[in-house]
Amino acid sequence: MKTILEQMNEEMQAAFASCGFDSSRVKVVVSNRPDLCEYQCNGAMACAKQAKRKPLDIAAEVAEKLRDSRLFSEAAVCPPGFINLKVRPEALTDCLRTMEAEEQYGIRKEAPKTIIVDYGGANVAKPLHVGHLRSAIIGEALKQMGAFFGNKMIGDVHLGDWGLQMGLIIEELRLRKPELPYFDESFSGPYPEEAPFTISELEEIYPTASKRSKEDKDFAAKAHEATVKLQSGYPPFIALWKHILRISVADLKKNYSALNVSFELWKGESDVQPIIPGLIKDLEESGIAYSSDGALVVDIAEKGDSREFPPCIIRKSDGAALYATSDLATLVEREKLYDPDSYIYVADKRQELHYTQFFRVARKAGIVPPEHSLTYIGFGTMNGKDGKPFKTRDGGVMRLETLIREIREAVYQRIAENKEIPEEEARETSRIVALAALKYGDLSNQASKDYVFDIDRFASFEGNTGPYILYTAVRIKSILKKYAAAGGKDVSAADLIAPQIPQEQALCRELCMYAENVEGAYRYLAPHRVCQYLYSVAEAFNSFYHEVRILTEEDETKKRSWLALIKITEGILEQCMNMLGMEIPQRM
Repeated sequence: MKTILEQMNEEMQAAFASCGFDSSRVKVVVSNRPDLCEYQCNGAMACAKQAKRKPLDIAAEVAEKLRDSRLFSEAAVCPPGFINLKVRPEALTDCLRTMEAEEQYGIRKEAPKTIIVDYGGANVAKPLHVGHLRSAIIGEALKQMGAFFGNKMIGDVHLGDWGLQMGLIIEELRLRKPELPYFDESFSGPYPEEAPFTISELEEIYPTASKRSKEDKDFAAKAHEATVKLQSGYPPFIALWKHILRISVADLKKNYSALNVSFELWKGESDVQPIIPGLIKDLEESGIAYSSDGALVVDIAEKGDSREFPPCIIRKSDGAALYATSDLATLVEREKLYDPDSYIYVADKRQELHYTQFFRVARKAGIVPPEHSLTYIGFGTMNGKDGKPFKTRDGGVMRLETLIREIREAVYQRIAENKEIPEEEARETSRIVALAALKYGDLSNQASKDYVFDIDRFASFEGNTGPYILYTAVRIKSILKKYAAAGGKDVSAADLIAPQIPQEQALCRELCMYAENVEGAYRYLAPHRVCQYLYSVAEAFNSFYHEVRILTEEDETKKRSWLALIKITEGILEQCMNMLGMEIPQRM
């Protein structure tokens, strides 16, 4: 279906053309002065120079053509040449009826594509902490949005499972448990099926080993040697590595699940290690990579760059591969296995240079063809109220499960105030609401911006928060349930009549802008735009709700129209929340 703005633009452009003016730059937009008008067109200014006419005269002539418009009830001219517009109430009703009849309220799906979203980026043997939150939440929202528009979305956690941390853990284990068969050179196997550590022990082993390596050069050298042996396929260390991977992945899945975040692929750097030697050979033989001070590098500078870009190091002087090498090999594998139309990488914005480098090498080497897009979404930091990266009260890095538990408890205290809700339901509702508080609090900010994480504000049932949006949807559900329980017959858009009061018209206008807002959010990979729209709809509904008495309205025609309107409102709220990976409880 055509959106209401598209219909307005068609009519406005036709009016300009019928007056003999160029309509190619004519556009209707939502007014930034709602006190003056609902929509606005500045096309008269764009036409003035070519037409050699005053903008005000052009606007007046066009406005006259709109006198009998099917969409506009008013087209007023304002200096120096604005056309201020108000929409006909009947046009809003027609739009909502069409929306309800369409799948997904008229959202237009694109030609299906295969899109890989690379997010998560967790390291095995380390607990998830608040630094992993944004990647997980933003990545999952982009994946859900892509699926909503009809694409095949493939999320990859892209684990860090092959670096020096493995050697550090192995050497720390050797110190603690030298009797293990993995350290007995005479042991021929098979190795135990059970891991010689729990996830709690493993998460304590790594930071201890990391600290020890900074203080003990001999230990650091042995850890480096263990890493080399692991990466060379040494059976005892491969067996230990498999234990580390299995235990870590099980814990990571549990923690990501608490965020309603899932991945189609649980691949890691280790999966592409066999590809790297051939990749490096190809880069050398093609002349793209060259030796510089013993390292192998690729120049990435391009004509027109506004700043200098250093070469991308493919192999260090000691022969070690880097993250860029692993990421390039991952692209080789993904092209072969999935042939995706598009890639979206979600990572800290401080990694921008890394992504610029390996994207350019991938293009230069022909690893990714021109028709496959590469997009990097760099996100800002989540800060505490002091403006610094979010920490625990004692100054440490907060574990993600601790953060989730704290916000659930904060929400539970609020929900428990409703004595009618049983304990079990209150706990489940607090899980749903806390997750919305956490996700909405993050996603409502533009991804590239830093933001302040404030549990009290995010968990509030008032203001621009996830719980406020949920409470609005739950309020609508309650009204509809009460109407049905009283014997009311089901309502639909066929029951709608033209909106009569300003608050009702404002809600209708917001609902009619659904496709415009959501399609724009997906086009720019900007989940915060969906949040902005959700808040606008919630605010418009609550203004309408406080103005009328829906269930006690004596005029049955008016009552059913209002019920049909809020039913569409609830459906759109729920659809947007689902798109961002959030649920709506039955009551709060």
